Amino acid sequence: MDAPMAVISAHPAGETRTSPQYPSGTWPLDAPGGRFHAQWDDQAPVTREGQLIFFFQFLQAGGRWEEFLRECPLRYTGNRGSGALNIMGTIMLSVLAGHWRYAHINGLRGDGTNPGLLGMDGVVSEDAVRLAMYRIPETAGLDWLSSQILSCISPALGLPWIAAQAAKRCALRGL
Repeated sequence: MDAPMAVISAHPAGETRTSPQYPSGTWPLDAPGGRFHAQWDDQAPVTREGQLIFFFQFLQAGGRWEEFLRECPLRYTGNRGSGALNIMGTIMLSVLAGHWRYAHINGLRGDGTNPGLLGMDGVVSEDAVRLAMYRIPETAGLDWLSSQILSCISPALGLPWIAAQAAKRCALRGL
């Protein structure tokens, strides 16, 4: 019979388990799906998508998710269709999970946590995503994505942080 495996702690010695601000061990996180409370749990299983709530909090804090959806050229009328929120949310989750093919989207179908963090009703099928992508005119889609990328990086372009860091390094080296 095999010897029992040693338990490996998910939180190595030195990491704090509670925050002095929130003594119960939880802290609030505002995500597009609402306010959630995160909590340390040494015994909880760990997944690679477990830290997405912090990325979703970043999207919420900067208003990026709302702007992304507001400017989205994908429009549905009536009560048919999955809606831009569920389509774009599924694509976002798929990309963040490392998927590179439409068929991989089906791997998200059982996720009962992350779609709610984005305010989605649920993950849509790969066919719904593929059909939705056909509905976006190429020019409108490229213009939309270009404007989204530019609005994300343009605030940093006006800051002298690259030059400042280079100047600091040169000063430290005596150049």
